[in-house]
Formats: sequence, C-alpha cells, structure tokens
Amino acid sequence: MLTLRGTWMRGGTSKCWLFTAEDVAAAGAPLDAVLTAAFGAADPRQIDGVGGATSTTSKATIIHRATDHDTDVAYAFAQVGIGADSVEWGSDCGNCATAIGLYAVQTGMVAPHGDRTTVRMRNINTGARLTTTVATPGGRVPESGAATVPGVHIGGVPVDLTYVAPAGTTTGLLLPTGNPVDTVESGGSRVPATLVDAGAPAALIDAAAVGWSAIASIATLLPQLTGLRRAAALAMGLAKESDPVSHAVPKVGLVGPPADYRTTEGTLVRKDAYDLAVRMVSMHAPHPSIGLTSAVAIAAAAGVPGGVVARALPRVPRPGQSATLRLGTPVGVVTVQREDDGSGAVRAVTMPRAARRIAVAELYVPLGTRQAQAAATTPVHAPA
Repeated sequence: MLTLRGTWMRGGTSKCWLFTAEDVAAAGAPLDAVLTAAFGAADPRQIDGVGGATSTTSKATIIHRATDHDTDVAYAFAQVGIGADSVEWGSDCGNCATAIGLYAVQTGMVAPHGDRTTVRMRNINTGARLTTTVATPGGRVPESGAATVPGVHIGGVPVDLTYVAPAGTTTGLLLPTGNPVDTVESGGSRVPATLVDAGAPAALIDAAAVGWSAIASIATLLPQLTGLRRAAALAMGLAKESDPVSHAVPKVGLVGPPADYRTTEGTLVRKDAYDLAVRMVSMHAPHPSIGLTSAVAIAAAAGVPGGVVARALPRVPRPGQSATLRLGTPVGVVTVQREDDGSGAVRAVTMPRAARRIAVAELYVPLGTRQAQAAATTPVHAPA
C-alpha cells in the first residue's frame, strides 16, 4: 500500500488530480502503475479508486517548477483508462491546465502580484506553451469565486487560459499532411476532414458527410468516428499500422453550420447565437462539452482557407484580424478568442474559464498484482 499526496481540483468542465513530481518520486513505483491503481482504472466504474469513471474526471497531472527562464510551471498530463489498466500520455487538457494555474498561485509556486497574476506553463506531453491569468484581487490568493462556464453552474475563480503559438506543437506543422482537406476512410466510409495540429492534433470531420446536424446526438456514430480517428492518426504520422490504437490522439469530432438545438439540460440555443456546431469524442464516448485543446484546434483551423471549419463558418477570419468564435456544444455556447499574427497564422487562442480547489488528500494506493506486474516493466513518466 503506497501513500500519495494529491490535490483534487475542478478546472472548467473537468476534474483533475494534481500531483507534484516530488511526491510521485517519493511513491517509489512507476507512475503508470500508481495512477491505474489509485484511480481504480481496471473497473469501468472506478469504484475502488479516485477516478470518476468518465473521460472528464479520469485525469491527472504531474507538476513541478520549471527551470527554463520563460516558464514558471511544467506539467505532464495523464488520461487514465476507464475499464483498462492504461494511461495515455500523448495529449493535453486545457481544463486541467486551468486548474494548474490556480494551483500554482494557491500553493506559492508563483507569487500573486496585483489584481491579475499570470502563470507561464509548458505541457511536457506536447511541448505546448500556455499562460493562465488568475484573478488575485489586491494581490490576495482566492479560494473561491463567482465565475461560471457552460456546463457548470457553481462558481469558481476566474482564470483566462491562453495557448501561445499553438500550431504544430506535436508534429511541427499546423497541417501535418499539407492539405486543407483530406479524405479519411474507415469501414467503407470516405469523408472529408481537416487534419490540424494546434493545441492537440485533431481530425475535424465535415458533419454533413456523415449525415449529422446540430440537433442530433453523435452516440450512434461512435464506431465510425473511432475508425476515422485511427485513419487520421496514420495520415498525420501520429501512428504506424503496427502501433496500438490510441483513444486520445488525435481528437476527433464533427463540425458543421449552426442550427437551432437544445442543450443536454433542455435549453434552446438559436442558430444565430453561435457560429459553428461542434461535437467531439472523448475516449470512447461523446464529449459532454468540448475539450479546450479541441477548441484551440478548431480556432486554428478556422483560418485555413477551404478547410472543413472555414467552409462551415458564416464568416471566415481574415489574416491580421483577431476573431471571436462561438462554438455550439452540448452544454451551450463556448467562446474562443483567436489572435492572428498578421499572416493568417494563429498567434494565440484564449478562453475564459473558472477553477476551484476541491480537496487536498492523502491517497492510499493498493498496488495489487496487476499493477505490480506492470510496475516491473513500465517506465516512470514524470516531468523532465
């Protein structure tokens, strides 16, 4: 039985366990094995662990103070398996990054200064550079606040999250294939998609090509989208045919023009209230909202002439302009600010979020037979 100190936080529409690199090292076992045991990953309900049994609540980050001069905090993001003893390290989570920004100020990793404190961050998984700007009125560190985001009615501390120069963080290119539109194929389906790398690699599929509009669920399309994700991963050079299937990278989802629809809570959203209908897949299920890395990818793809996103937008951002995109998601309209560098490339993407610390806890981790066997062969994934 291992003990591991952690902090449980809500960032945006996700819940994340935050661990320091020092506490992880003190656990004395490979991190994959520790996380799967702590979360109860093998059980799809995650009953015997701290996981929440959904893709938005089975998340962890490993954090340390950065040593480079332009970064305050570095972190690794882990998407812990649900019903599988596995951890995926190939992506990032903007909602967890939102929580890390508040955590850094609350724990003294970054000293508050003035009414708004900026935390400079680097995601180790992808190399992405981010900043969070945390409300610190009068230089005081807040514990709670009244800011809300679509999908969460309880208030939190206001945190603005910005992905800085997000294009190509994984592959080196905004468009890994060089094409504004590719045709991806799976199970006899051939559909147009924009394959983009910004925030995270993403396959953004033309909704009309699979017969979807904003008024419908994507649940019945999951098998098809899972196959198309794999085809996109191969096309983008993120995987080889012999590699195991990843359910986290690339992100995959549908984009299309606005239509009147109702949120998961039954609220009517008129088509003139947003710019783009979006539904994303998270691990094995429809995302209940939208992952922020997916929102970054969509914002970047909006500036690709002739791309799937640009074709669905009523107004395409012009080079040199900043633009606000309103994304229609299952929980309502999520706003994304896209800043252009003047040549049509995206310089930054900012989203208003909120975060709250839920608990500081000592986890008792039963490193059972399965995890012990994995520990013998699994390397430690920790920030460097």
